[in-house]
Amino acid sequence: MKSSHAHALNPARADVRLYVLVDPAVAGLRDVAVLARQAAKGGATLIQLRDKSSDTRAFIERARSVREALGNSGITFVINDRVDVALASGADGVHLGQEDMHPADARRLLGREAVIGLTIKNLDHVASAPLDMVDYLAVGGVFETTSKDNPDAPVGLDGLQTIVSAIRARGFAGPVCAIAGITAERVPGVIEAGADGVCVVSAVISKVEPMQAARSLRALVDASLRKREASA
Repeated sequence: MKSSHAHALNPARADVRLYVLVDPAVAGLRDVAVLARQAAKGGATLIQLRDKSSDTRAFIERARSVREALGNSGITFVINDRVDVALASGADGVHLGQEDMHPADARRLLGREAVIGLTIKNLDHVASAPLDMVDYLAVGGVFETTSKDNPDAPVGLDGLQTIVSAIRARGFAGPVCAIAGITAERVPGVIEAGADGVCVVSAVISKVEPMQAARSLRALVDASLRKREASA
């Protein structure tokens, strides 16, 4: 049964083909706003700002700088975890983990047009996810990652395929991306396993040429999606 809070998905604004997460902890001395703009120019389809160490005011200022750097690019910009920062900074939405605000509450605060994403780590999360409240899902970690502490074991390609199948079995039509440890070499495998895109951190923002890294990854994702569609 559909919830009375069901909303229209934002398919054009929840394009997860190349989802680039910018994080000052990974960026080092480089400006996250500049990195976001470079990723966007290279073909990123969605940008997330994650900032686990700054105080709230600094996080909001950083979010505003990323939003301004993206300008009129049309690329969706979401904030990791913090609905208040998303609201204050004028971001397009928020990405929520399993311990963050419930998506229904985030939807109530952010409104119908906001883009809301949710992390899914296992089949229990699939079963309990309020799928009519979110626009996209991020499954993982798929592989080991060094960009953040992750106490859960990686699910691997088989786990990714199982989880995506369970998500589709529940009737979710929105995009699903794979997250954690995604490199260029791993892109074809995760797309073949059912992901509609990849969420990357180090594979773009740690590179000497982030724009070129994004461009290469986007081309790989698009080619892998075309191959999957052709074999369907």
